[in-house]
Amino acid sequence: MTKITLQSDLVQQTLSSVHAHGIGILTVTNNRLQGRMIDIPAAPVEGAVHFGNCSYLGLELDPRLKAGAIDAIQRFGTQFSSSRAYTGIALYEELEACLEKNFGLPVLATATTSLGHIAAIPVLVRPEDAVILDHQVHNSVQNAVQMVKANGTHVEQVRHNNMQRLEARIQILCSLHRQVWYMADGVYSMFGDIAPMKQIIELLNQYENFHCYIDDAHGMGWAGEYGCGQVLSEVNFHPRMILAGSMAKGFGSSGGFLVCPDAETKQKIRFGGSTMIFSGPITPAVLGASIASAKIMQTDELMTRQIGLQERIQYFIRTAQALGLPLVSEARTPIFFIGVGIPNMGYKICQRLIKAGFYTNIAVYPSVPYKNTGLRITLTLHHTLEDIQNMLCQVAKLLEEEELLQQVQRKDIFTAFGMKF
Repeated sequence: MTKITLQSDLVQQTLSSVHAHGIGILTVTNNRLQGRMIDIPAAPVEGAVHFGNCSYLGLELDPRLKAGAIDAIQRFGTQFSSSRAYTGIALYEELEACLEKNFGLPVLATATTSLGHIAAIPVLVRPEDAVILDHQVHNSVQNAVQMVKANGTHVEQVRHNNMQRLEARIQILCSLHRQVWYMADGVYSMFGDIAPMKQIIELLNQYENFHCYIDDAHGMGWAGEYGCGQVLSEVNFHPRMILAGSMAKGFGSSGGFLVCPDAETKQKIRFGGSTMIFSGPITPAVLGASIASAKIMQTDELMTRQIGLQERIQYFIRTAQALGLPLVSEARTPIFFIGVGIPNMGYKICQRLIKAGFYTNIAVYPSVPYKNTGLRITLTLHHTLEDIQNMLCQVAKLLEEEELLQQVQRKDIFTAFGMKF
């Protein structure tokens, strides 16, 4: 049995257990969504406050995005069913032009961020290259890297955000390979922590054949000028960098995009990327909504939204600290992870939270180590400060009760995550 088969079996077992506990694989039964509440089994009659939504700026319900989608359908239909390698509607170029105005760099629209990785990585990375993966880089990047590994590219992992170890490997691999690629997330989707971009830029400046591929899907929209993301809010774009983004989170639409250092690189991926040729096109509705969102990013309204989200983020951190909760990262991103220890603790707390009117995502083995089970909580502009306070107070109460029931000590949870108690 292969390693991939074993991993697949573990994931299926875990999701089966999550579903059996009534905390995942759930159908939202609302006839109309307003962003804040969802109707799911076991929740109160009024529903549950949704703390698993990644539309951070709340734009998925914005009338301008809806109007953009409707207008595109009226003009082009529900689908223009042709590979863009042959023909594509003009909305592609309009979206890319909007994004290029925001980023000041060539941008290639993709059907999803994952399909963007599959298009770009096999085109950019050759068999004579080496790839270093951050241990926690998104699974979609890891999947795309398996394609170049099969072609002979050397692939290895480095401990999460360990810049000292990364440089040591760069020094060795740069002498053996044409190019060395480091692949990481701008904002990590599990713990909400961020990549040390200033140190990565220093390494790019120091080693001439070192390149980086950064997936900043979870950093886009809510951070940076024009919504250009967490990475570019910290550093300038480097000529040996590729930046992958998502329209499906902070932008409130769907699909992905690739920010390239030059037009030549964009064309190389556009003409050579497998999913740019053989995968289905982006629907007119998605293109229309995405254009509307990209234009909102060019207005003063964006800063108001970003400030509003930061107020919620900082309030969450202060409240979690005051309650003594095991908050794994205090980075000012809209993703938080509260450690609860062993899986059974996580299952029970998530079940009880739903009954109390709050839905959170559970993170459990094999997505995280066995004793690193936790609640993954995302904030959006749909939440009120009262929502955040009520949810965290409920988590603190349930965590204390489950610790007593399952004979787990709070300090052991902190220790499992390498945090001081």
